[in-house]
Amino acid sequence: MHMLSEPAELTPQADETPTSKGTILIVDDNGYNRELLSRLLIREGYTVLQAPDGGQALEFLRAYHADLVLLDIMMPQMDGYDVLAQLKADPSLRYIPVVVISALNDYSSIVRCVELGADDYLYKPFNLTLLKARVYTCLEKKYLRDQEQHYMQQLEAERQKTEWLLLNIFPRPVAERLKNGADTIADSFADATVMFADLVGFTELATNTSAVELVRMLNDIFLYFDQLSIDHGLEKIKTIGDAYMVVGGLPVAHAYHAEQVADMALAMQATIARFNQQRDLKLALRIGISTGPVVAGVIGSKRFSYDLWGDTVNIASRMESHGIPGSIQVSGSTYERLRQRYLFTERGVQHIKGKGDMPTYLLVGKKT
Repeated sequence: MHMLSEPAELTPQADETPTSKGTILIVDDNGYNRELLSRLLIREGYTVLQAPDGGQALEFLRAYHADLVLLDIMMPQMDGYDVLAQLKADPSLRYIPVVVISALNDYSSIVRCVELGADDYLYKPFNLTLLKARVYTCLEKKYLRDQEQHYMQQLEAERQKTEWLLLNIFPRPVAERLKNGADTIADSFADATVMFADLVGFTELATNTSAVELVRMLNDIFLYFDQLSIDHGLEKIKTIGDAYMVVGGLPVAHAYHAEQVADMALAMQATIARFNQQRDLKLALRIGISTGPVVAGVIGSKRFSYDLWGDTVNIASRMESHGIPGSIQVSGSTYERLRQRYLFTERGVQHIKGKGDMPTYLLVGKKT
């Protein structure tokens, strides 16, 4: 450890050992008083440091650790009042307890020190038993406060972790409602656009790839897709194996969800093309999109999930499963929303399970 023995330098005073009860800084311009207090406190098991004036004390406290300050009032250059004021004004130092030991025994001096933030006040000449008791009490309070701060930091870290997990599972407005105690979350949206995407060729790739490499590869692809969903202002709903589901137009309704989903679908195709080139692979992405009303809500009690229901979801799923690898198949409702600004190829009528014959279109690009 270090001490401030001469006005211009830091020098060692006592080695801090594992049995030390704490580090105490003595601030007094009288060398005899400092040495007397040092010997008494070292015998009690404390590590003791000395500063001959207020300026040196603040310099030390900003550079080194101390658990308690024993402070004289009447000192040259900077008195104890100024030391207290600066100490308590510094966020990094204000919680260090201060016991004033002064020859001033008038009531106004005590009041001023307490108002400036002193934890206790002793008169000179001090009573050793009383000094030991006051030092012990102040250090106990500090240790309890430090422990409380540590627990608060742990709680805050856990709160942030919980917040992060919630926002990775739910859209922010839904997460906020859950945090505020909502028991059931179910919302109807008159207009939304749903997209399903499936990696064609991934199952065959799994037969010749290690499990670790396969999961790493799928994770890399989905990380790209996650970023695209953020970039286009969409909500990722879930992944199912090598399939990816995303929606636009909720949980906050807006008018341009079909365009956002179309732009993301085109960007996903470009992403897979680059991925194939980088990894020398032949994966294809089959995408299906539909627009219309949906119901969205939170289900589950142990493993929560935010999911969608309704004809629009089923049709989007069928657009994907009945689609063509490497293509983006959309329903008539989505085509009508986008045909003025995007390029399509008419695929014709397809028989959609549960819905019968439906006209379908292939999204191929955006009009310039």
